[in-house]
Amino acid sequence: MGNMRFTSFAIIVFALFLGVPEATPDECPQFSAGTAVGALESPLIDEASGIAVSRKNANVLWTHNDKGGSARVFAMSGDGTHLGIYNLAGASARDYEDIAIGPGPAEGRDYLYIGDIGDNDGEWRDITIYRAAEPVVDSNQLPVVITLVDVDSITLRYPDGPKNAETLMVDAPTGDIYIISKEWPYSRVYHAPYPQSTNSTITLQYKSRLPWGMAVGGDISPAGNLVIVKDYSSASLWKVEDGSQPWEAFSGPECSIPLVLEPQGEAISFNSNGCGYFTVSEDRYQPLYYFARDIEPLPANLDCDCDVDIHDYAIFASKYAQSTNDSPADFNGDGRIDISDLFTIANQWLLGVEGL
Repeated sequence: MGNMRFTSFAIIVFALFLGVPEATPDECPQFSAGTAVGALESPLIDEASGIAVSRKNANVLWTHNDKGGSARVFAMSGDGTHLGIYNLAGASARDYEDIAIGPGPAEGRDYLYIGDIGDNDGEWRDITIYRAAEPVVDSNQLPVVITLVDVDSITLRYPDGPKNAETLMVDAPTGDIYIISKEWPYSRVYHAPYPQSTNSTITLQYKSRLPWGMAVGGDISPAGNLVIVKDYSSASLWKVEDGSQPWEAFSGPECSIPLVLEPQGEAISFNSNGCGYFTVSEDRYQPLYYFARDIEPLPANLDCDCDVDIHDYAIFASKYAQSTNDSPADFNGDGRIDISDLFTIANQWLLGVEGL
């Protein structure tokens, strides 16, 4: 154990010796114009109001219908191919508006968070987030119908009365839940820190507001370093500074990011490595759009923040000298994390990854 600690320390020192490339924190990351990568295949998806990209199941996305739908979510591949219907045992569906992925009670597992948060008439005292462990899904599987059990209900209440909301986000590093209201002239940001009770009503904390209103969807990147929020015709991105919380980002510089004008586009989600995002609109057979970052993601981006930096070295150091069959830190695929992998991550850091 002592040798491992020394080795990890030495790797970090080696990284610092190389020098940290200078960042340009005020520069906005650039994304390509949206490309249609497929279309929603299932006719059962007629009002896709939210979207989430799996981080455990490669090339798998999740969505759900808007108000009037059933207590279920749909899995699809990255081109919209229908993979299955996943019913939520014990849940109801008043007005599902968004879906997110984040941590939960079981360490190392990802969970689906489904937001029953719509309230067009401002009449509901409480809202509900349903949480279920994300199942294993193969992007090449035939469509299935499965019931997810052990679905938790998280009951939330606004501190300032009922709100209509269509944006649910979960911060992966902390497990905190964020809800952004859909109102004019400013959308308001509410927070429920982790762990969230499933036995009593939680009063949300008002934290901030957007510089504009009518937010209809949003997401926090897998690394927790970026936030995106959209309305029907535009979208913006904010950087979450080291040591700060996502809600604090909204007081910082705002970056405009591209959208394709959709019939009723309410869904947006980062991809699994945080280096691009998807959107989709309500109505049947809608195109699935992808907006790629104008840089090539590097294998050494271990923390999925679209950058190779000291945080990736820390992850690499914790795995150094391990034998493995599937670790992302085994860059050359030889089954061992060793000196050759160290030179790979060093080279990719020196090569540099531009952006936030």
